[in-house]
Amino acid sequence: MDVKLKFKLYRMSVWCGVVVVIANTLAFSVFGHLSPPVSPSDNAQQVADFLTEHRTGILWAVVTMGVFAPFFYPFAVITSLQMRRIEGGWGLLSMIQLTTAVVAPTGWVYPLAVLATAAYRPHRSPELMQLLSDQFWLTYVGVAVIFVINVAVIGLSALIDRRPEPVFPRWFGWLNLVLAAAFFPGVFVYVATDGPFAWDGLFTVLIPSIAFVVWKIAMIVVLLRAVKSEEREVLGQQTAVPAAA
Repeated sequence: MDVKLKFKLYRMSVWCGVVVVIANTLAFSVFGHLSPPVSPSDNAQQVADFLTEHRTGILWAVVTMGVFAPFFYPFAVITSLQMRRIEGGWGLLSMIQLTTAVVAPTGWVYPLAVLATAAYRPHRSPELMQLLSDQFWLTYVGVAVIFVINVAVIGLSALIDRRPEPVFPRWFGWLNLVLAAAFFPGVFVYVATDGPFAWDGLFTVLIPSIAFVVWKIAMIVVLLRAVKSEEREVLGQQTAVPAAA
């Protein structure tokens, strides 16, 4: 493949992360009115009323994420390709990152599809609508714990990099470890019905949501830098070979 085309595709893959952030914000906050979350203490009729009122937005939220969530895959692959440079080839960290990252689109689209099922027929029993709503929130918030490993291995790769020009800066490594810890409390939504560990709580939704935005912005910045540095290395090697000959 032509080198310029290759790195153009790399940069496009990084910018796919921006597409995902915009789509995620539109789907969950604008279309679906799911931010902030409904309260776990709402009764069946309150949940049914919410789903009925926002039915159209919720259905379009699923459509939006169904179209744009797959853009996360190029973003995940370019992340692993840069980690591969650190490991000198495909290794444990780059493969863990890639295999855990593939869960992300499903972790957004599948829970939303469950909520769309609840809203799809507005005259359904309120109790059934509440059941499906519960499944949405427990799955959507609870599955975030998977990204603890995903984000942590990215941070670890930055900290173990011994290249003269590191792929990722060391501050980025520490930031990822902190953000990984911020995603962990989401798993406690399964045992909490109120307070900071419920699905609308401080430690399960608010802090992880902020952490996700910070992580995504930081990832985009450092990945663009990493792709640029790799391009310089490759072009430098191509220049050096004819000169040596």
